[in-house]
Amino acid sequence: MRYLPLTDVDRQQMLGVIGVKHIDDLFVDVPKSAVLKDLVPLPKAQGEIEVHRHMQRLAEKNTPAGRTAFFLGAGAYRHHVPASVDHLIQRSEFLTAYTPYQPEIAQGTLQALYEFQSQVAQLLDMEVSNASMYDGSTACAEAAMMAARVTKRKKIVFSGGVHPHYIDTARTACEALGLEVVALPAAVDDEAAVTKELSADVAAVIVQSPNVFGTVTDLTKIGETARGVGALMVATFTECVSFGLIEPGGSYGADIVCGEGQSIGNALNFGGPYVGLFAVKEKYIRQMPGRVAGETLDADGNRGFVLTLSTREQHIRREKATSNICTNSGLCQLAWTIHMTLLGEEGLRRLATLNHEKAIELADALGRLKGVEVLTKRFFNEIAIRVPGNAQKVVDALTANGVIGGVAMSRLDPKAGMDDVIITCATEMNTEADIAAYADALKKVIA
Repeated sequence: MRYLPLTDVDRQQMLGVIGVKHIDDLFVDVPKSAVLKDLVPLPKAQGEIEVHRHMQRLAEKNTPAGRTAFFLGAGAYRHHVPASVDHLIQRSEFLTAYTPYQPEIAQGTLQALYEFQSQVAQLLDMEVSNASMYDGSTACAEAAMMAARVTKRKKIVFSGGVHPHYIDTARTACEALGLEVVALPAAVDDEAAVTKELSADVAAVIVQSPNVFGTVTDLTKIGETARGVGALMVATFTECVSFGLIEPGGSYGADIVCGEGQSIGNALNFGGPYVGLFAVKEKYIRQMPGRVAGETLDADGNRGFVLTLSTREQHIRREKATSNICTNSGLCQLAWTIHMTLLGEEGLRRLATLNHEKAIELADALGRLKGVEVLTKRFFNEIAIRVPGNAQKVVDALTANGVIGGVAMSRLDPKAGMDDVIITCATEMNTEADIAAYADALKKVIA
């Protein structure tokens, strides 16, 4: 029996309040060609066993990362997540918890948020972190909008090394607010080009290191140029493990540092969920989206945790909210915090070192192949390679040979003019046999 909480009278009253006569009036903007004329061709009812069998057959069409030689990157990285992380986040106290609207009775949740913020601020070398964001792309969009609020300017400049999906996400949000988004042409080494675009009308320059091609960039000159014209520098990233070896954006004086935290504590899961990291200089804290959990003492002098700042749209004065982010990725944030705690500072360095060593092995193996050029010269665990012919066809052929070889740049940005470029990545999970299998398959495919 279907659960139908509303009567026809209820629905008519609701439609009347909205000001329409029929529910179809709510979908007038949907093209008629996209509207189904009949029911979806699925059985109206099936038993649980039949549904399970059907879903199992569908799931078996997928290729999990652990089943084959796997070299995907470009914002989604395969790392080892200790079993203890999954065990802890499945405790009912964490798994069923939601936004602490009554924070004083959610001390455990608030402490987890506080520890997360502390770790993010330390990792990114920033003064204040929030808790938390959906993912790296929406965090980048929030950073762009925040920069416009701070500077009272309307132009956002993206370097040619920022992940195209991050640019697209930011453009969607920014243009709705009347902000101008200038995305420079894709470039493996993007430092020189972006500094030339900075002028007195720019609210922020957004750069990425390591960038989408894997290039590690010295952000010093970009930061100095941005400050010289009164613009903010936003440093974004897709691979947070890299900061176990390289300097984060905060070390270069970035005003906002944001990006993806999936690599720590969060498995790939065929696309999510992820967790965004976001940190700012303290003077900008009231323009930062999300929430801030703080430490305090209660009336008896005992340590406690509070929601120190929460300038969000769900509370009073919604018209003055800094963000439309409607929740935080609480469970993913907790997984990040647990994994980072297990690693510690030394463990993170060792993990980062393993990643870099594997990337060197991969670059050397692929670079020895005739017709293959390694484009990325300063990298962490991700590189871009140029191959003979169409990169997407090469990627497809590699898949047919049992190797998930990376992402064609043309898939990320069809207008980049890089149809022969593959972005590939090696992590601590790739074995010598995996790398040898990649090199052998690629040699066979391009022969």
